[in-house]
Amino acid sequence: MLKVAVLNPGGRDPDQSFPDFAGAPDEKRHAPVNYHAFAACTGGVFASDYDAIPKDIRAVILLLTKDLSRAAKALTRLRREKKCVAIAWKEAGGHQVAEQLARGRNIELFRQVCEMSDGAIANTPDLLPLFLWTGAHRADFIPTPYPVEDERWDFTRPEEEKSGVLIGTREFSTPTRNHFAALQIIRRIAEGLGEQVTVFNLDGWRGRKMLRQLDYGEGALRVVEERLPYPKYLRAVAKHRFVFQLDASTVPGQVAGDALLARVPCLGGHGTTERLVFPELCGFGRTHEQLFDMAARLFEHPHDCTDYVVRAVENARATLSFAKGAEALEQFFAPLLR
Repeated sequence: MLKVAVLNPGGRDPDQSFPDFAGAPDEKRHAPVNYHAFAACTGGVFASDYDAIPKDIRAVILLLTKDLSRAAKALTRLRREKKCVAIAWKEAGGHQVAEQLARGRNIELFRQVCEMSDGAIANTPDLLPLFLWTGAHRADFIPTPYPVEDERWDFTRPEEEKSGVLIGTREFSTPTRNHFAALQIIRRIAEGLGEQVTVFNLDGWRGRKMLRQLDYGEGALRVVEERLPYPKYLRAVAKHRFVFQLDASTVPGQVAGDALLARVPCLGGHGTTERLVFPELCGFGRTHEQLFDMAARLFEHPHDCTDYVVRAVENARATLSFAKGAEALEQFFAPLLR
């Protein structure tokens, strides 16, 4: 089986190997999500320095960040060592890539790494044209894998333990998240039905000020200000009837990925995981009014939530499971390695 190394040159995450693929949930290790998942689904490694990549691993995904000079330097070294290199944006939302290319020097560096690499991997379909138009020899769309087939990452909770709704986004300051609108829309439904809304605030006093201005009723809004380890966060997600968001960003879709592992429906959102796993509930092509009506139905017909989760798991197994991720990476790298 092909093993893949994911290199984030100069990154802060510690080097990590995945001999047991997803492994058991561990609060002290980085979870096998985002680009760690690309390494984990192949039993590979995630590294912040090319010296940490085992000699026997020839397939490398090189992450592009705001400082593209790091990627350009790493790419030169990797090519010298005969590695097969695919580039990928670490922060892959459309607005994030645009911000990272806002400096003229980065545009030139991006062109250079596109032309020097063996190809590119886009974890959102929206990025494929950008890679190809900028000089990449090949670009494949491979959605972020999730260990949906690994029972250790099934965070299902009994239906009788679930209540309320979780707002999946967090940032008031990112316009495309529509975080304020999500809180206002769901409030109209939840308060009328006596359901509590949960929101995470990691912005300190600024976030608290914004939330106070929403003027939720007493006990209607539960605010969590603790940054939870990922397994603990998934257990918190799993206690809700569903996750709600209005994120219009073209992102890989971790909000929906979290809901998938927690085995609760994700309503709204334009992300890739939303479109692939929750196509009947995603926000792509739907108005806020339509999502409002769908949220009301999910509250009034909780058994529908179970049906949506069953279909979501089936969709995930067919499109972005660890097995599908490993298969897609094999298909990408195998011809290049020959």
